[in-house]
Amino acid sequence: MAYEYDDQNVFAKILRGEIPNDTVLETEHSLAFNDIEPQAPVHVLVIPKGPYVNYEHFTLEASVTELADFSRAIGEVVRLKDLSDDGFRLISNAGRNGVQEVPHLHVHVFGGRPLGRMLARAEA
Repeated sequence: MAYEYDDQNVFAKILRGEIPNDTVLETEHSLAFNDIEPQAPVHVLVIPKGPYVNYEHFTLEASVTELADFSRAIGEVVRLKDLSDDGFRLISNAGRNGVQEVPHLHVHVFGGRPLGRMLARAEA
């Protein structure tokens, strides 16, 4: 599959400094910031700085350095937000069925309260 990156998406604009954000962590290859419409007491978005549409695209085209940096950035957000003891959830939506709203890879880090079940069981 060929991926076409839209450089006008909101996260691309954040990375270019056109839209402000509430930064939690910035590394060489990743940016983490608080979500503007949090769905839990802790709701942080972690994005790679490269132009990747979703996780599959990222794993196909990112360098080993970018892959490691992104993964470590997510772990560091968990530690910075003190989520290790009580738990947390990571979600990355992709495509239409995954209800991806912004066509730039992002991982939601949720925590700070019981989060309930992720999905309802499918009916047979």
